[in-house]
Amino acid sequence: MSFKELNLLPELLQSIEKQGYTEPTPIQAKAIPHVLKGKDVLAGAQTGTGKTAAFTLPLLHRLTSQKRSKSHLPRALILTPTRELAAQVGKSVDTYGKGLSLRSAIVFGGVGINPQKKRLRQGVEIVIGTPGRLLDLCKQNSLDLSRIEVLILDEADRMLDMGFINDIKKIIRLVPKKRQTLFFSATYSKQIKSLADTILVNPELVEVARENMAADTVTQSVYHVPKSRKSDLLVHLIKEGDWNQILVFTRTKHGADRVSKQLNKEGIVSVAIHGNKSQAARTRALADFKAWKVRVLVATDVAARGLDISLLPHVVNYDLSEVPEDYVHRIGRTGRAGSSGEAISFASGDEIKLLRAIERLIKKKITVNSMDGFSEHFKVLDKEDARNKEGHTHERRTGDRRRDSYRDRDENKNRHRGPKHNRGTQNRRSQRPSSNSSNRSARRG
Repeated sequence: MSFKELNLLPELLQSIEKQGYTEPTPIQAKAIPHVLKGKDVLAGAQTGTGKTAAFTLPLLHRLTSQKRSKSHLPRALILTPTRELAAQVGKSVDTYGKGLSLRSAIVFGGVGINPQKKRLRQGVEIVIGTPGRLLDLCKQNSLDLSRIEVLILDEADRMLDMGFINDIKKIIRLVPKKRQTLFFSATYSKQIKSLADTILVNPELVEVARENMAADTVTQSVYHVPKSRKSDLLVHLIKEGDWNQILVFTRTKHGADRVSKQLNKEGIVSVAIHGNKSQAARTRALADFKAWKVRVLVATDVAARGLDISLLPHVVNYDLSEVPEDYVHRIGRTGRAGSSGEAISFASGDEIKLLRAIERLIKKKITVNSMDGFSEHFKVLDKEDARNKEGHTHERRTGDRRRDSYRDRDENKNRHRGPKHNRGTQNRRSQRPSSNSSNRSARRG
């Protein structure tokens, strides 16, 4: 199938061609026709499969084709969980919307609100933003959502993970009930379906991959390495493999700063991005990384969504994610749009349970690599071993209880017999040598 077969506007086809695309990805081929017909859509697709264009292209087509009202109020609202993803979606709207007289605004926190208010006052058809800043603008009467025709939730699962469910419900109450609603998500869970049931009307279900699966183009492997050697192993892999453009994920902001500092000490140019960094610093760091001015970008999960880096070859999970689904989002930064990529994870002894949870989620064992001087082996019980161990433990406990019950029974018998019957037994016991007491005396001496 070609994009021409999707019956998109000529201006959109020209923009697509300029980007070097000729055929739609599976999610685009399946979702775009439903969106063009005005139907609600619940779509699940792996990160890096062209999910953003699957809703921006038909959205631009519909807004351009339909008659505009005299009002200058927004006609479409796109919700995203992070600033980076909002910027990425905004870039997609601008890229494909060249030649169309549609204006858009990107709004999110971490930057001044006044320039965003000014942009909205000028009149826009499309608003892209994060829930918190959108609600702030609505409370300050700078944004009116009463004329929204299309509501899109991108990375809906991530918004739920980040606790935006109440903000989402507030925003839904501000938009018209009669509208088109689209759910696009990198992972596709029962929780998403449950939320969708409350705000979608007879949606078309679009799935192009099994839920919570990483792209086949990503090679996954793991090193069992102590925490104290993770930095050394990372430096070794980068230098020995002559790697460039590496995205490293850590669990905490402090960890991201620490890893970046250690890499810079080793002569590997690195920069960290996380929630404590200003938006300007995060934007600058990402731009330098894309321009190859920075070799390693160290990030927390706040940047796992919305980082759109073409042909990123390496992703390293320095710390395993505590939420298994985040692993899929992290490694989805590589192997995008059909290109190959490599995802390497470091697992210390206390992270083995996290590793097993990830493997259960993606329904496959991750290949174990080893490196002399760095790797260590951990004994991880599978379910059968755990059951056997529990069985042996149960037998030992049962045996101990049985011996205790026999001992209690004998003592009770002796108490009932009285002192005369017990005297002989006590004399015999007193005549026996006590090896334990002598050993204790020897030890004390």
